[in-house]
Amino acid sequence: MNKWEELDKKYIWHPFTQMKGWVENPQLVIDHGEGVKLYDTEGKEYLDAISSLWVNIHGHNRKEINDAIIAQLGKIEHSTLLGLINEPSAELAEKLVEVLPEGLNKVFYVDDGATAVEAALKIAFQYWQYKGKPEKQTFINLGDSYHGDTIGAVSVGNVEVFHRAYKPLLFPTHRVSCPSYYHTTLPVQNEEEFLQVLLKELEDYLKENADHTAAMIIEPLCQCAAGMLMQPKGYIRGVRELTRKYQVLLIVDEVAVGFGRTGRMWACDHEDVKPDMMCLSKGISAGYLPLGAAVVTDEIYQAFLGEPTEYKTFYHGHSYTGNNLCCAAGLASLDIFRKDRVIENLPPKMEVIRQHFAKLNEMDFVGEARQCGMLGGIELMADKAKKKPFDPGLLMAGGICQNARQHGLIIRNIGDVIVFMPPLCSTVEEIDAMLCRLEQSMTEIFAQVRHRDVQKFSDPCTF
Repeated sequence: MNKWEELDKKYIWHPFTQMKGWVENPQLVIDHGEGVKLYDTEGKEYLDAISSLWVNIHGHNRKEINDAIIAQLGKIEHSTLLGLINEPSAELAEKLVEVLPEGLNKVFYVDDGATAVEAALKIAFQYWQYKGKPEKQTFINLGDSYHGDTIGAVSVGNVEVFHRAYKPLLFPTHRVSCPSYYHTTLPVQNEEEFLQVLLKELEDYLKENADHTAAMIIEPLCQCAAGMLMQPKGYIRGVRELTRKYQVLLIVDEVAVGFGRTGRMWACDHEDVKPDMMCLSKGISAGYLPLGAAVVTDEIYQAFLGEPTEYKTFYHGHSYTGNNLCCAAGLASLDIFRKDRVIENLPPKMEVIRQHFAKLNEMDFVGEARQCGMLGGIELMADKAKKKPFDPGLLMAGGICQNARQHGLIIRNIGDVIVFMPPLCSTVEEIDAMLCRLEQSMTEIFAQVRHRDVQKFSDPCTF
């Protein structure tokens, strides 16, 4: 154990980590990174197949972003947006609006994805008060949704293992069925029929309850932290049409799926959806610094305008809102999107993922390998025909992720779903190498399970 691992285990409490297993097992200490590669303190090289938990876009140690931060640091590190303006936050807001879905014109900066959701929920709640409909207070969310860790964000989420401890703290919501065809128990024969049942369920509720509903929040196309759950084609467009019809605000959480992860700049772009609010973070600064935003329409923004004595101000904010360094990184990232034609160059990379996932779907213990653009999830099953999961105590997916490190691959699981989300800058060859290493790791672990050589895998990262 080196000095840094010793200090870590002595002083740090890691997120989403069972610390008992953490301190009992050897851990990697990352020293530096370059492109899609990470290097530990022993000099060993790893491919980063999870974008440092979904945040990295253009690779580690990207010169253009480094230079932008250094240049800004030479001017000023932070200047509050409470009563003052700073140049990079103003310019970044302009550049974001230029690439966002039409109508999203006002940027409210926050610190991360959860606080973006928290702000959006409060804006929706407050908006209806100023529109003379204070009774519109309820929120609709999806089954198995996840939107962050603040109290409001947890209230509109319902991943049981993450949220059950906090239920007494949460406000009630109305939950509609999780739009994952693979996991549904509804009596449907195909995805099209599934889609119609989902939209009918939502409309039936809105017919009776729209007068009391403030907003619906969804993670469009893919519910990432729930286990990379994919939605049927047409779902987000149908939700948009119904929420507009019944005068309910639509909040889309593009924290994980935005900035090119789905193959387009925004998940909403796939179905030409224009939401009332969009929550952003993760890729907004290319993984360099914590930054987020809740972006709203002019119509919502204007509801908050008034005289000071009307007290219509949005009373919400963060100390580091619109931080100069974070915004400088965001500007540099958007410039790379344009200069390197990042979105335009994704199709051959997505095709490599598709080909590998087709092979993964043939493996004995893979229930479903599912893909949406540059992100994917590999769900493990003890019996794929019956969709029978492994005993959670086996730590199956965690064992694969730990084994992958021996092959120079950093990857992470959510339960028994292995998440694949490489940086967008990854080359076709790098993506192929990542997935070959993952397949090798899976083959080795599957062999142990098949031969009953193990009772429990080591997974110090398990939640």
